[in-house]
Amino acid sequence: MKIGIVCYPTYGGSGVVATELGIEMAADGHEVHFISYSKPVRLNDGTANVFYHEVIVTVYPLFDYSPYELVLTSTLVRVAKEVGLDLLHVHYAIPHASAAYMAKSILASEGITLPIVCTLHGTDITLVGKDASFEPVISFAINNSDAVTAVSASLKSDTLQFFRVNTEIEVIPNFINLERYENPKSTGLRKSIAPNGEHVIVHVSNFRKVKRVQDVLSIFDGIRKEKEAKLVLVGDGPELYGIEQSCKEMGLIEDVHFLGRQKEVEPLLMEGDLFILPSTTESFGLAALEAMAAGMPVISTNGGGFPEVNEHGFSGFLSDVGDVEEMSSNALVILNDLETYRANAKIQAAKFDIQVILPRYTDLYDSLLTLV
Repeated sequence: MKIGIVCYPTYGGSGVVATELGIEMAADGHEVHFISYSKPVRLNDGTANVFYHEVIVTVYPLFDYSPYELVLTSTLVRVAKEVGLDLLHVHYAIPHASAAYMAKSILASEGITLPIVCTLHGTDITLVGKDASFEPVISFAINNSDAVTAVSASLKSDTLQFFRVNTEIEVIPNFINLERYENPKSTGLRKSIAPNGEHVIVHVSNFRKVKRVQDVLSIFDGIRKEKEAKLVLVGDGPELYGIEQSCKEMGLIEDVHFLGRQKEVEPLLMEGDLFILPSTTESFGLAALEAMAAGMPVISTNGGGFPEVNEHGFSGFLSDVGDVEEMSSNALVILNDLETYRANAKIQAAKFDIQVILPRYTDLYDSLLTLV
């Protein structure tokens, strides 16, 4: 099978999942072609059966904005014809699914059939989708894909609420590759920041308002009143400066460590005891799943896809958005019985191992190709 994968190449969950999926399909002997404006961060050079095609956007004086969707469409047509793609799997409805539809139409005019799988990850629905001006394009792109998947039942529900969808949406959850958490190299982080056995609390995000990083500080402050602890913040984003200022104002600055954006977070996660992700909502909560795979129980909110990932009272705890007092109390419950919750977190993460989820994508691909 020759599979084209279109994704954003950045650190976000959709790019990570798309890349891991492609790499695993390649390991099973399929030929995988990644198509994006930059090489995905998780994609290493020299991976067998994996190819990368860059979408090169040229600046034209005629346009105020670069016509990325049109260039992507042309690139998809070219790659499909040159390598003989069997199907195209696009991650995000716009601009990827809409560009894929245009490419499919162009190819059809030349007698070439190219089935499209569209995976909805969240931002294309919950953020972009709430702008009514995008609704016709997103609805059209979803309805004209040959198969549509969503990473959580919550996201599927949101999609049906916001858009005029008349096609079936299959829920296939995000996944992690548990092999990445086996025998990790020590970063020395714990030894460096917690030499006296302090608990290490971790948060990873893009520091947008929806992540509620200020709540992370409040929860950590509550933990510190009962336990010796250090907080590790991984990531970068628009709220970072304000968080640094809050750390100073709250007297936390000596116990908070900013590590910035990291290409590989698994070794860092393995150094932590407890993960905090108090977002307003998450379509899935991949960061929480990655933490559990590393043996970290999770304190999270109860909206969006969180209840599908973090089992309340088992792998961690769920609370209402903004209830930092309850989250702090739940964090202390975990830290007082840490080894039990560590074991539970790993059990929960195993339900989402790529080897469990991959066959569902393979079956989906096969079902489309039998119709061609």
